[in-house]
Order: sequence, then C-alpha cells, then structure tokens
Amino acid sequence: MKLSRNAIAIACVLAVMGMTGAAFAAVPLYRMFCQVTGFDGTVRKAETAPDRILDETVLIRFDTNVRDLPMTFRAEQVSQRVRIGETGMAYFDVTNTSDQPIHATAAYNVVPERAGPYFQKLQCFCFEGQTIQPGQTLKFPVQYFVAPEMATDRESRGVREITLSYTFYPTKAADLATNAGQASGAAG
Repeated sequence: MKLSRNAIAIACVLAVMGMTGAAFAAVPLYRMFCQVTGFDGTVRKAETAPDRILDETVLIRFDTNVRDLPMTFRAEQVSQRVRIGETGMAYFDVTNTSDQPIHATAAYNVVPERAGPYFQKLQCFCFEGQTIQPGQTLKFPVQYFVAPEMATDRESRGVREITLSYTFYPTKAADLATNAGQASGAAG
C-alpha cells in the first residue's frame, strides 16, 4: 500500500512538471509551426525568389503598429502592386522617441490568412530583435514575393489584395542578452 501511494505521488509530480514544460514550449512550438506552414496568416521565410513571374498582380498593403513602446513606426509606402512571383521591396521607418535604448521585435502576419503560405520574405527586420538608440531613426527594408503557386491553389485563387501587418513589441530577452554580453565583455 505504501509503495503505491509513493508511486502515485511521483506520477502526479511528474505530470505537473510535464504540463508546466509543455505550457512553456507551446508558444515557441506554435510560432515555429505557423512559420513553416503559413498557418494563421504567418509569413514564411524564403531562401530564394521564384523562377517564374506571372502576369497576374496583387496589391500589397502595409500596416504598422506599436505595443507599449515610445517609438514611431510607419511604412514609407501605403501599398505596392506586384506581379505574382516578382520580388518586391518595401521600407519602414522606426524612430525611438525616448531617452533610453529600445529593444524590440516586430511580429508579423498577413490577411487574408489563406495568403499566408504564399507571401514569403527573403529579407526582413522582423527575423531578429532590434536595438534602437535614443532619438535614432532607422530604415528597415523588407524583400518579399508572392509565390506563383497561389494563382493555382483553389483556396487562395482570387486573392487580389494582401495586407502585411507588423507590430513592434518590447523584447526582454534582448535586454538580458545585451546585459550578459556587456558583463562578459567587461570581465574579459
């Protein structure tokens, strides 16, 4: 009887630890799943541009947002019309309006969601965190294309407008990494 109570207690502790670990892993795993599949309007990272350009065009609209940061963020262009398969380039301006450095990351998605698997980026400031110094204005490029397969996919056929939306939010991990790097640099 005593052995089985201990076994149950150990099983319960392991179950709680496993569920806690799964809760912490859920967000990064979901983000990775969305980036790989384009699920939920998540844009995919591409290694190379497509080798064919279609005559069909898509209007790309750009939306910018900031969450809890003293900064301005805007697209230099409201929209661009590109041919499907053609590489486009858009520019975004970010200004730190505070007297402190800002560590931030831009989250992104596209609407309509069914265009997510086909809207792909070759280069983007959103692939890594950014540090913007006090009063500094930076210009960030985004190089993208809409994959030609979108024109033949039954689900996405007929999409003529895509909105690429970015939201900058504070990144605490960047603060920790920067502080750790400064500490190790000072020690060396």
